[in-house]
Amino acid sequence: MRILGIDPGLNKTGFSVIDMNAGSFTLITAGVFRVPKGELSSRLSHIFRCIQELAAEYHPDIAACEKVFANVNPQSTLLLGQARGAAICSAAVAGLPVREFTPTEIKQAVTGSGRAEKPQIQAMMVRIFSLPENPQADAADAMACALTAAQTEAMTALTGAAKTSMGNARFTSRGGAKSSRRAWAARVAEMKGDKP
Repeated sequence: MRILGIDPGLNKTGFSVIDMNAGSFTLITAGVFRVPKGELSSRLSHIFRCIQELAAEYHPDIAACEKVFANVNPQSTLLLGQARGAAICSAAVAGLPVREFTPTEIKQAVTGSGRAEKPQIQAMMVRIFSLPENPQADAADAMACALTAAQTEAMTALTGAAKTSMGNARFTSRGGAKSSRRAWAARVAEMKGDKP
């Protein structure tokens, strides 16, 4: 599965493309494109076109985008939401299903802590993808978002297979959820190089 990760922003937008194959992850490309100053409509159009170009060049199966979080400055939150909307719309027009994750979900998935700081995200991306140096913060966020989507898709495939093997039985198991969280924590520790 190939995933396009997007960390939207009105001044610069981070992107990444990763492949997931049998539980291993390969970084295909990552970077940041700067959004030129000017009218808001032109800036949003630039984001839209850049995402379209990435989708056309790399042929991802899905896109993953970071959700907007409430900011101290409401105007900044609104502008970020518009940049995010342009990116999501572009991915949807390209025919990609879009998965969305909060910053806390992404941090939790890649570092094991929902309160991780940007340097921790960058360090994990270096470790997971064997990079020679820290990626730019926005690119690292896009990589982390794509990685979160990859892990979520893998988990969904596993639980989907389990549901299929159980037929139409419907139940909720709190113990099963805890077991899944423990397995996930072990996987994160393994990616960090720690012993589970």
